[in-house]
Amino acid sequence: MSTPVSVRAMILAAGRGERMRPLTDATPKPLLEVRGKPLMQWPMEALAEGGFTQLVVNTDWLGAQISSHFGVNPLLDGHGALSISYSDEGRDFGGALETAGGIVRALPLLGEVFWVAAGDVFAPGFRFTQASVDRFLASGKLAHLWLVPNPAHNLKGDFGLSAEGLALNTAAEKHTFSTIGLYRAALFAPPYCAIPPGNPAGVKAPLAPILRAAMDNELVSAELYTGPWTDVGTPERLAQLNITPR
Repeated sequence: MSTPVSVRAMILAAGRGERMRPLTDATPKPLLEVRGKPLMQWPMEALAEGGFTQLVVNTDWLGAQISSHFGVNPLLDGHGALSISYSDEGRDFGGALETAGGIVRALPLLGEVFWVAAGDVFAPGFRFTQASVDRFLASGKLAHLWLVPNPAHNLKGDFGLSAEGLALNTAAEKHTFSTIGLYRAALFAPPYCAIPPGNPAGVKAPLAPILRAAMDNELVSAELYTGPWTDVGTPERLAQLNITPR
């Protein structure tokens, strides 16, 4: 099945990577290599494999390195040509806009339904599929999140998961948000988000409060992903990935 042109994807790549210093003093975190490839190239290739070849990448810290490395039509390991647009938050506003602020800034490039994945998370087995998009479109929800078992650095988790597949703001058992999700542009509009489309003023805003408000109205679905997953948040985690057998 062909992928609708409007279903694009955003790779979040604007963070400073403070906890990764000194590695990120001269290299943006998403370009640090995991098993021979820049960290952000893994989700880019997975998206291309699923047929999602139109990407938006937001940048800030050393962002010119990212756009210089990939360009606008990269060919990645036989996955075909991608089409990349860049949302340069550092150039436009002097700093990163946080997750929701960055997404709203990029909305004119994303369309009504889109994927979002972080450029600093390693999930080599995750598959971005048209079937997932089709289920999401049919659900009427504003977001669908992939949750993962809680890692050692986030034992309390982020969101619950009901038996009916709803993401829960409050729950006895919580899982960690993988950063991978499907979204409708309507989530980033009133009543959940007050930032004007395109975020012309460069408002900084986190994503979690928007998601939690929508969860309270049962408008966010979720599922548990149990494949390999690492939030590459420290030099130690990066080193561990690079010594672990593939």
